[in-house]
Amino acid sequence: MNLSRMLNQRAADNKPVRVVIIGCGKFATMYLAQARRTPGIHVAGIADLNISRAKINLAAAGWPPEQFSAATLDDALSSGRTVLSENASALISSGAIDVVIEATGMPRAGISHCRQAIAAGHHIVMVNVEADVLAGPLLAREAARAGVVYSLAWGDQPALICEHVDWARSCGFEVTAAGKGTRYLPDYHSLTPDTVWAVLQQYLDIDDPESINLQMFNSFLDGSKSAIEMTAVCNATGLIPQDAGLQFPSASRFELADICKPSSDGGVLTRSGTTEVVSSLTRAGETVAHHLAMGTFVVIQAGSDYARQCLREYHMLPDKTGQYGALYRPTHMIGLELGVSIASVALRGEPTGQPMCFSSDVVAIAKRDLKIGELLDGEGGHCVFGRQMPSEKSLSARTVPLGLSAGMRLVRNVASGQMLCRDDVDVGTPDEATLARDEMVSAFAPPKIPPATQQ
Repeated sequence: MNLSRMLNQRAADNKPVRVVIIGCGKFATMYLAQARRTPGIHVAGIADLNISRAKINLAAAGWPPEQFSAATLDDALSSGRTVLSENASALISSGAIDVVIEATGMPRAGISHCRQAIAAGHHIVMVNVEADVLAGPLLAREAARAGVVYSLAWGDQPALICEHVDWARSCGFEVTAAGKGTRYLPDYHSLTPDTVWAVLQQYLDIDDPESINLQMFNSFLDGSKSAIEMTAVCNATGLIPQDAGLQFPSASRFELADICKPSSDGGVLTRSGTTEVVSSLTRAGETVAHHLAMGTFVVIQAGSDYARQCLREYHMLPDKTGQYGALYRPTHMIGLELGVSIASVALRGEPTGQPMCFSSDVVAIAKRDLKIGELLDGEGGHCVFGRQMPSEKSLSARTVPLGLSAGMRLVRNVASGQMLCRDDVDVGTPDEATLARDEMVSAFAPPKIPPATQQ
């Protein structure tokens, strides 16, 4: 890779990559902590609905107040400083910007911002994985037709996993499974923003629950975020989900090849060429030694006796048969690593992961018995969690996508653990996100799914 050399040249030529960030939350703040230290990068504008919060986050990231004191975007571009604005559209519309980072985490807003960026001729780095799983393949195609790049965000686990898959395939290996680690117990599916704090206190060094977004943190524990991220991976690589979704088996980083292989070979997977998320907890709630809670992995299959011998010789964490091996990364650095995506799209015209198909979906599952008239509150909320599912199955069942569920009102009772279907809800008046989702479904027919491995 030569990204740093290319960035240094842009700095020497006084032609920095000009960036606008939409949404100044945790991910963006982590990127901002590094952006000022990166030659050839100029964060010209930051849009957030809460400017006071953005200023606090910038200060935490080490930015002096004068650096974000530009009065307008033009002022920022001429002075090298940064403008803060509540008006994302105004920043995106500037013709002088190279890259837009969409980091709101709001699927409807993300789709709108992405399309505005494409229309303005800007590359888009989609931190907003919620928007990506709703309409990513369509947005990526629209970007390509406009001559710009749509990319997943390096540092977030989906992009890193996509790199693992690309590495394996570029080396001629068959990908058996790809995924990440997380903290999971089956009971977590029913957690709500009101109950999640008791779990978070067990492993996070946070004293004040009001200092964090409990609904967002809850989405990581109730399984929704894992379903979303593995769907992003599938749609960017062509991997296909297991029919019943993620199983979250307990596994250490050294057991990946033994566990994340087809059940016909002694593992847990219902098919090869899929995604899985391994838990850092046993089902009894005990911590797994050498777990992979913050990491990513790929399990590969050797194609010959000689390759199997090499897996053993070079300690590629083979399974007991020697047929499968694993590569893992122990952690991910989230926004601290995002600069790789910015440089890649701006300087090489290459995404760090990009949706290309619609093989996976995230459907809304009732956390409890839901009653007629209830208003759904979406990802990480009180009503539903997300489950990964092959898109062929989600479409045939007419399920409610998790990313569109917020704001829908129930017109029928739904039992705990049941999928929500379109007939269960009032979908309301179609908005841009709903229409984009429908267009994506029409344009990207799901592939025919091969039979699952027999148990």
